[in-house]
Amino acid sequence: MFPVEVVKGIFSNVGSIYTFHSQFLLPDLETRMSQWASTPRIGDILAQLAPFLRMYAEYVKNFDSAMDLLKQWTERSVQFNTIIQDIQSQEVCGNLTLQHHMLEPVQRVPRYEMLLKDYLKKLPEDDPDRSQAKKSLNIISMAATHSNMAIRKMENLKKLMEIYEMLGGEEDIVNPSNELIKEGQILKLAARNTSSMERYLFLFNNMLLYCVPKFSLVGQRFTVRTRVGVEGMKVLETSNEDYPHTFQVSGKERTLELQASSEQDKEDWIKAFQETIEIFQQKNETFKSASKEVADEVSVKELGKRAPRWIRDNEVTMCMKCKEPFNPLTRRRHHCRACGYVVCYKCSDYKASLRYDGNKLNKVCKDCYFIVTGRADAEEPVSGKKRGILEIEAAQVSGNSFLCGFLQYSTDRTKPCQRVWCVIPQHDALVLYLYGAPQVRDAVRRVSSGEE
Repeated sequence: MFPVEVVKGIFSNVGSIYTFHSQFLLPDLETRMSQWASTPRIGDILAQLAPFLRMYAEYVKNFDSAMDLLKQWTERSVQFNTIIQDIQSQEVCGNLTLQHHMLEPVQRVPRYEMLLKDYLKKLPEDDPDRSQAKKSLNIISMAATHSNMAIRKMENLKKLMEIYEMLGGEEDIVNPSNELIKEGQILKLAARNTSSMERYLFLFNNMLLYCVPKFSLVGQRFTVRTRVGVEGMKVLETSNEDYPHTFQVSGKERTLELQASSEQDKEDWIKAFQETIEIFQQKNETFKSASKEVADEVSVKELGKRAPRWIRDNEVTMCMKCKEPFNPLTRRRHHCRACGYVVCYKCSDYKASLRYDGNKLNKVCKDCYFIVTGRADAEEPVSGKKRGILEIEAAQVSGNSFLCGFLQYSTDRTKPCQRVWCVIPQHDALVLYLYGAPQVRDAVRRVSSGEE
């Protein structure tokens, strides 16, 4: 009657959770309670089975989307709603809604944690079960933390999606590595006069989005005016007789003089900026230290001759070559087999023979590729194969060309011409490359001197 995906989406892994309790934890506890007179302890059972409580994290992570799915199908399908009502009217359900019962697994692990803490309070210091009970508490506390982290990650991603919609999809901010620190309305002081303009700030752990509100009938909407990176950012308190509560944010991209709504609001903003900058710098230092370790371990002369120490994925949040942040969809992590750096797919699209691996072709970063192979031409074969004749980027060719510029182009005299970016590269002077724009990756067409 209903798609399997809907049922799985609502109940997630609750079946696995139920199986664990009904076949393992509950029978063991019931057996122990029946033998309490001779074996008065539960710490050993919990210590053995508590690690399995981490499976709750998956259920907790899916809880919000499960609630949304349940609401959608209850409103959309009369049959679905009827079944839910019939089940909820049964005596075994205790007159409680399905949503109430689905909340129980979310609260389960924290309840185990509280019960075990109470158990330890009442347990004598010299009780033989004390050490195992403490061990169990540590494991259960970790499981509770694991669930809470899953909740925070989902809440963060949900918030990022909301901001993404507010910005009209202008900025690709939906990334697990991005975290919203603070947002709010603020005034921007104009540089050429004494006027102030209404603006909106989104401060993330790695960037500031300086936005302009725009009219909308469907909630708040903004246009991104400037994106300022946290790297190299500074924040200063300023004084202005005509405009109180002002401060300045300066970055590599732009300097902004802003006015808060109150002194407390100004202090909150400055504190948020300072803490974000400090945390970013600390992570950047760790990033540099990790890079230095690799540089110390494998010198340029040894590249490809000895296996490097791989930087762990969780030690870096951005490509160690182009500095672009990683995300699980469009920019994933890869390791250079020569230096051990963690790089994105663009920076790892090279292969070279490495002596330490029997001269087999291995994935390497761009820098190591040219060092190991001794090549100097940026248009040498990539990934063991030559790039297609239309896969040479416009910007790359334009920067090394005899002539480039816009021309009108058409393949049919009966149709209007199109404006295209044309390039005659130095490495191939008898060929004209046609691009849709100077910034695009692939050429629309390649015209040789023999073509009319």
